[in-house]
Amino acid sequence: MRTTGMWKAASLPSTLLLSGAVLAQSLGGAKVEVRQKQPYGRYLTDTEGRALYMFTADKPGESNCYDRCAAAWPPFITSEKPREGDAVNSAMLDIMKRKDGKLQVTYNSMPLYYYANDKGAGATTGQDVKGSGGEWYLVSPEGKPIEVEAKS
Repeated sequence: MRTTGMWKAASLPSTLLLSGAVLAQSLGGAKVEVRQKQPYGRYLTDTEGRALYMFTADKPGESNCYDRCAAAWPPFITSEKPREGDAVNSAMLDIMKRKDGKLQVTYNSMPLYYYANDKGAGATTGQDVKGSGGEWYLVSPEGKPIEVEAKS
């Protein structure tokens, strides 16, 4: 497990870049896909291959990541029901309304997030990070956290 100060983890340029990506997802229905990478196996991503994470401090259908936490872990936002790619279980894919009224994509009822320090497709630096009152994990197509330790 790796630990980081969430408000220090997200640099301003990467946060702005990711905010643009999140905005692009929100202009239409988001799509969830599956990629594979060792040692994690198959995990959920957006259409550009950016990893999606779940937060152990969340409850089904309820996000506990706002303010500083959301700056480091931007929610995966959409404007309508998300679409599923190959190997994504459509019955597990849904949305929930955040406190700010935005619609966040959920999988197996758990809210999905990006990690601001991930630099593009295939980056998984948010895996097994502890911070903001919980741990962050990639999500399997079966809707479970992938609890494989991150490679150093």
